[in-house]
Amino acid sequence: MRRLQFSVALIAGLFVTHEHQASAGPADNPLLDGTAWILKSLGGRAPTVGATATLRFDGSRAQGTDGCNRYSAPVTTQGVNITIGPRAATTNMACPPDIMQQADGFMAALTSAARYRVSGGELSLLGGDGALLATFAAQPQSLAGSSWHATGINNGKEAVVSVLPDTSVTISFAKDGRAAGSAGCNSFTSTYQEGGGALRFTPAAATRRMCATPGVMEQEHSFLKALESVVTMRIEGDSLELRTKDGALAVEFRRSPKS
Repeated sequence: MRRLQFSVALIAGLFVTHEHQASAGPADNPLLDGTAWILKSLGGRAPTVGATATLRFDGSRAQGTDGCNRYSAPVTTQGVNITIGPRAATTNMACPPDIMQQADGFMAALTSAARYRVSGGELSLLGGDGALLATFAAQPQSLAGSSWHATGINNGKEAVVSVLPDTSVTISFAKDGRAAGSAGCNSFTSTYQEGGGALRFTPAAATRRMCATPGVMEQEHSFLKALESVVTMRIEGDSLELRTKDGALAVEFRRSPKS
């Protein structure tokens, strides 16, 4: 009798263990916090060219750009279930009609999502009926091998200003830890260290050519000083933001097209 009771208890224990493992959620559905994604398809269609939509999970917030405006919404997950919104805070910039239509559809997909699935580096959002609403590709978070052009530079006077017309401020990140580019007049080189959203540069070495175009040398000085102040980075679609230790924007970049 004791041997029979032990056998029954052992079988029951194995069943409970298996049931617990199954209820813990699929192995390919990891936690979303700290992950970033780029829209790959919306309602079965590829996104509009030039209107990159993104989704990033930071703690209890889902945020990014809908291809036109930035948004931020509360998010909760439980197992494979997800709720985004229902209300989201957004900026109010106007965009061309086709981009606005995609933006509306994108936000509708987010707030309609009931379940999610992560598989093969792809995130899928599903409706309550299991219908596929949107798919996302994982956003690369490493700078190595990428090239960018600056669109805004902190001028050291608590303001981020646009790059001067007819000038180009660029940076490329080599896989060996070197960074190089144009500061607008002179070429520069530096080294960088990245990891976990942190980024630091060594002081840049630059050529010493003088440029006569008004404001170019001041812009160059601001850019190189801004790089030295960087402690964090964020890649979002084709945008790169570099920030200081107090969270101020140091430099903002757009990804340069591949030649």
